[in-house]
Amino acid sequence: MFTAYLTVTLVAALANGSAALADFVGHDYPAEQADRLGVPRSWMIPLGTLLAAGALGLLAGFAVPVLGTLAAAGLVLYFLGALVAHLRVRDRDLAGWAVFFCLALAALILRLRLGWA
Repeated sequence: MFTAYLTVTLVAALANGSAALADFVGHDYPAEQADRLGVPRSWMIPLGTLLAAGALGLLAGFAVPVLGTLAAAGLVLYFLGALVAHLRVRDRDLAGWAVFFCLALAALILRLRLGWA
């Protein structure tokens, strides 16, 4: 069980860390997503900061388990908000969202299954 948690958490941290980096450097993909979803581009840095905090929190959770739990829960909430943004504009292209959401949810579930709060 710990191996699954370790793997999922590392993949989730890597995915969210790279998404945060893409937000910070102004990569075309997140900017186009923001435009399509009606999210102001000025929100890219704050949203990237949330992703980066989630990624770092997942990693910190190996040393302080409660941080990992809170980070995973925060990322789940972040991606539920992203789902609302997609549905608000009737965007049905949810494949990318689903990957990130499932990684965050799996990290949270596995953390809780290990009995670490």
